[in-house]
Amino acid sequence: MNIQKLQRLVIDALEDVKAQDIRVFNTSHLTSLFDRVVIASGTSNRQTRALASSVVNAARAQKIQIIALEGQESGEWVLVDLGDIVIHCMQPAIRQYYDLEAVWGDKPVRVRLLDQSKGLAMQGFSDADGDENMEE
Repeated sequence: MNIQKLQRLVIDALEDVKAQDIRVFNTSHLTSLFDRVVIASGTSNRQTRALASSVVNAARAQKIQIIALEGQESGEWVLVDLGDIVIHCMQPAIRQYYDLEAVWGDKPVRVRLLDQSKGLAMQGFSDADGDENMEE
């Protein structure tokens, strides 16, 4: 599956469970381990676990291998590794503390999101901002 289709599958799975503040970053220039990092917020331990579970179920339905699933016990930060995409489902306080956007976020990928999924972080993107890998 190409990277745009895989990231769409991930975003749709996150939006199905009402993820907030979804951000997608191109990381291919930073590491050869994966091409995208997706960060999404959930409002509770239960929701972050549900976000990760939704991604895992969507990936399995498409026969995509789950490389790793970490953090299900606490639910504060759940990581799903799909190989080409690594997904971080985090509670807002944990997300703010670790600030993964500062680590991976120098190349945002613009994607279509539901209004509920955009959050405050998506405000301020203009059409001039973008990436050659922009999904339409």
